[in-house]
Amino acid sequence: MALPGDSLRQTILSSLHRIYSERGLDELARYANVIFERLNEKSVPNSQNLEGWNQSTSVLITYGDSIQLKDQKPLDALLNFYHHYLSDIFDVIHILPFFPSGGDDGFSVISYEDVDASLGTWHNIFAISKNCRVMGDLVINHGSRKSKWFQQFLEDKSPGNRFFLTIDDGFDTAQVVRPRDHTLIQKITTKGGEQSIWCTFSEDQVDYDFKNPDILMYFINTVLDFIDRGVSIIQLDAVGFLWKESGSSCLNLDQTHSIIKLIRLICEQYSSHTVIVTETNLPNQENLSYFGNGNEAHWIYNFPLPPLILHTLLQGNSDVLRRWSMSMPPALHGTAYLNFLSSHDGFGLRPIEGILSDEEKQSLITRLEKNGSLFTWRSSDDDTKKIYEANITLFSALKMTDDDEAGQHAIDRFIAAHAIMMSLEGIPAVYINSLIGCENDLRAVEETGIKRRINREKFEKQVIDELLEDNSSQQAIVMRTIKQILSIRSKQPAFHPNATQFTLQLGQSLFGVWRQSIDREQSIFAITNVTSNSIDLNIQDLNLIDIETWYDIQDGSSISETSELINFKPYQSVWISNKMF
Repeated sequence: MALPGDSLRQTILSSLHRIYSERGLDELARYANVIFERLNEKSVPNSQNLEGWNQSTSVLITYGDSIQLKDQKPLDALLNFYHHYLSDIFDVIHILPFFPSGGDDGFSVISYEDVDASLGTWHNIFAISKNCRVMGDLVINHGSRKSKWFQQFLEDKSPGNRFFLTIDDGFDTAQVVRPRDHTLIQKITTKGGEQSIWCTFSEDQVDYDFKNPDILMYFINTVLDFIDRGVSIIQLDAVGFLWKESGSSCLNLDQTHSIIKLIRLICEQYSSHTVIVTETNLPNQENLSYFGNGNEAHWIYNFPLPPLILHTLLQGNSDVLRRWSMSMPPALHGTAYLNFLSSHDGFGLRPIEGILSDEEKQSLITRLEKNGSLFTWRSSDDDTKKIYEANITLFSALKMTDDDEAGQHAIDRFIAAHAIMMSLEGIPAVYINSLIGCENDLRAVEETGIKRRINREKFEKQVIDELLEDNSSQQAIVMRTIKQILSIRSKQPAFHPNATQFTLQLGQSLFGVWRQSIDREQSIFAITNVTSNSIDLNIQDLNLIDIETWYDIQDGSSISETSELINFKPYQSVWISNKMF
């Protein structure tokens, strides 16, 4: 809820003091006053936004130039494509970084002031926001060497000379958790002398020094600028790495969590419809910590889900997915999981640490490699290299199994993965390359040497139009079916992101959950055959209430009280409910 002026000012000051405890209160009060005055420039009455998301909420993930159309800026082409095919299904578009960038396909941001001119302008972003909610990335941990700030750093000029993290020889990095295997500390010569800069992700992506409050102030203002320009869902990219302390892991530190809490507080005071998303590709319990006590991220990515669904469908065994699902805590009111199967990145393997055994993980890696996966490595604590992520498209990852070497059930398996994801507690997100069933783009990898390009193919709209007009094409079947599942899902209260979920005990060949609407009026038993064999399920195992009439809401048929068995074809999903909508 909105806080009165004096209370808000004091809350901001207290938050700053938790982050910068070694700085004086007078200095921090000046920063608090600046924030407070910015909020007063556009203060909106705030209330708990109970309808910020519901069962109809779904996210399309795309680059600004994923869809290309002659004589149109890519952002115009994206909006054209959205209107043509997707406006009735997706109410959120996550446009991956659309700013001038020094590399990493947008994640090495040069400046947030302007949209990359090759994509369009802020006018285009605002136009999209008039049609759906826009989700944008704040790459908060690091910036490009090509930025004006870094040029100031090299020239020892203010303010850039204080914006990037430098360390001395006494800084202990022995416990630092690494997501990459390049040299972490880069030596560089500036007009102020030789400096050791910190580069978590690549040589071009230099980490900011958040011990300087001016950096935090800049990003707070940038977040509020995002909101003013139509970006109402804000992803804090790589946020777990923000704060560094000598001798620590430099990951998930208390100050990082305090910064997220402050950003959320400020955003909620500025606009009640703002959603904060944290991108933390980490082991499960570390990832869950970014919910805080319902006062950090509104949404967190469900990072273990993609590799676990791959394992389940490639092995034809739901045991691990079932155990993990049972262990996942329900999201607190006002928060939600963001469920996805693939993205512009690869399939991260860190999130399944402690969930899959070493043998299970190796079986997954072996099968993915047979299906054409490349792999990205990271340095581990014992100075050995471990696989950080598998680089492969979702369709290629699921194309063949040991029981289906010919890929006879490739499309069925691919659809089953989406049906499982869409049945789980949370908000579903679909990557545009998966939406049209893309396979590995090896040419892009060969041309650039960048492994992640295997799943970052760009598309001419005319070509996609032709493929989608052919009802028998892989692309048409995949998009049509995913849209159909999402459409059915969007009408079911039991699939509200915060509706109750219980994991069913149906054996290793089936995976199922029971969802119950918040008002307890609708129940859905969502069950998927995860094998290439036909499976019979005794309906009595579901313990359906006899006084209710039950339906398969995917085809509209009723489930007879006298039925004893439900036959599941290979990879078939059935959603059984007591209400039809």
